[in-house]
Amino acid sequence: MVKIRRKETGEVLVSIDADNLVGADLTELDLRGADLHGLNMQGASFWHSDLSGADLSHASLKQATLQGARFGDAIFRHANLAHINGGATSPGDVLVMTGADLSGANFSGAYLRKAEIRDANMEKAYLCNADMRDVDFHGSNMREVIARHALLIGANLNGADLTGADFRDSHLNDTNLKGAVLRGADLSTLNPGGFTVLNLANLEGADLSGANLRNILAENADFRFANLSGADLSGAVLSGSILRRANVANADFNAVELASVTMDYADFSQAKNADIPVYKRHIR
Repeated sequence: MVKIRRKETGEVLVSIDADNLVGADLTELDLRGADLHGLNMQGASFWHSDLSGADLSHASLKQATLQGARFGDAIFRHANLAHINGGATSPGDVLVMTGADLSGANFSGAYLRKAEIRDANMEKAYLCNADMRDVDFHGSNMREVIARHALLIGANLNGADLTGADFRDSHLNDTNLKGAVLRGADLSTLNPGGFTVLNLANLEGADLSGANLRNILAENADFRFANLSGADLSGAVLSGSILRRANVANADFNAVELASVTMDYADFSQAKNADIPVYKRHIR
């Protein structure tokens, strides 16, 4: 018999007639504030359960079902969430992790589509190969996350702190990065001929200073008022993008085609290797 207790009081919230919680059916339960620290819950189902404020640090939830579950303000420090199924198939199935501590958690291969992970702490989380399409990360701390080969199409990263993040070879098409901090982030590629996709992304006012943007594919992206100082954009494809009033001081534009880029009021006088068409050189 496994007894799940409330961390603060020791009160028994539920008793499971099993030797462990591997593959356990924990659906539609009230487990708020539960102490699940370090437990192996691989393959368990938390479908539509409420675990707000629960402690799942160092726990294993590999391949668990989290659709419709609520984990607001829960603690997942260094938890294993690899290949979880938390993607919403209907409005009522949205996974909620708002305000959760997900620092150092492993989300490799996780299915998180449309999840709500606002104002969460995801510092140094591992997100490689995760499906995070349409996920709401608004205002989250995602410093130094590793998100290589990830799908972030349509995700909301408005105001998120992505300092030092690794997004190599990921897809961020139509992603909202308005006001996001990407200082020193790596959005280049691991493979010859590869690229990170930022087509139609909104990077208005984003801080990309010192970022590695080599070979990015960012057609029709919005870089208005963005800080690109010291960024490396060598070989980037920026067709149709807007750099109006962007800070490009010491940014490297080697082999970047700027003919179709809107660059009015962006000062390229200190940019490196910028081949500006003659008819655009008067635009400041």
